[in-house]
Amino acid sequence: MSAAPIRIGTRGSALALWQARHVAALLEALPARPRTELVTFSTTGDVLADQPLWQVQGRAFFTRELDDALLDGRIDLAVHSLKDLATGLPPGMALAAVPAREDPRDALLVRGTARTLAELPDGARVGTSSVRRRAFLRHHHPRLEPVELRGNVPKRVAKLDAGEYDAILLAVAGLKRLGLASRIAAPLEPEEFLPAVAQGALGICARAADAALLGLVAALDVPAARAEVSAERAFLARLEAGCQVPAGALARCVGGRLHIAGVICEPDGSDWFEASLEADAAAATGAGIELAERLRRSRDGRRA
Repeated sequence: MSAAPIRIGTRGSALALWQARHVAALLEALPARPRTELVTFSTTGDVLADQPLWQVQGRAFFTRELDDALLDGRIDLAVHSLKDLATGLPPGMALAAVPAREDPRDALLVRGTARTLAELPDGARVGTSSVRRRAFLRHHHPRLEPVELRGNVPKRVAKLDAGEYDAILLAVAGLKRLGLASRIAAPLEPEEFLPAVAQGALGICARAADAALLGLVAALDVPAARAEVSAERAFLARLEAGCQVPAGALARCVGGRLHIAGVICEPDGSDWFEASLEADAAAATGAGIELAERLRRSRDGRRA
């Protein structure tokens, strides 16, 4: 009798299903040839699809239901957009693998002829659900008007096409995974718009006690991607910042060296603090912590 399939938990959105199917394909291509099965869930973030998440108390809006199902044994793996996953995992859960990372940048989509934020007219309505993106817009482009935008990726693009916004901001990774890369007017370069922590990366979670499955899934882990997101998540955790706090970071691992840049500001774009450093990739977590400490010292020094 063949072994039971590995049950992979996922949200039911088009992007989440793409990600889960991608992970399933990676697993099924391993020498062990495991069978997989997708199990879909509706999360708090999905239920509150029309409500700004920064107005809602709590965290883990897009992951809690999957995490609960993983820990109580209803699924064997949970696949997340890693930027949605809390920096402190629930007891008994492990980040089993971080596959190859997609482009981490933000993207500008427009309804008119503009190709950059600078080309948008004064007062242009720019849709985003992200506190970080709103704050960065206010800091760099105060003449533009950030407007709340919720819904899955295709729905957000449809709202742009319907004329509800002059432009919207989304992640390059999600657009590419859904075959919508042609809609990108321009990526937002990290020098101006640092992305969300772990943007573009997937996180595959398993029960910490499931040694056999952890060993299998470890084959999907990409060390460079793991180092990058480890630094970025340590940065965010040290800042004690969640989705309600405007913070961005990006680490790049090349040849065993890690470069990480970070920024934090107020929701209105004021009190802007940025810093960067280089470290050995083996010390990725420490690098993220050190970068956060530098920003905290700068912020506390100004407020003293």
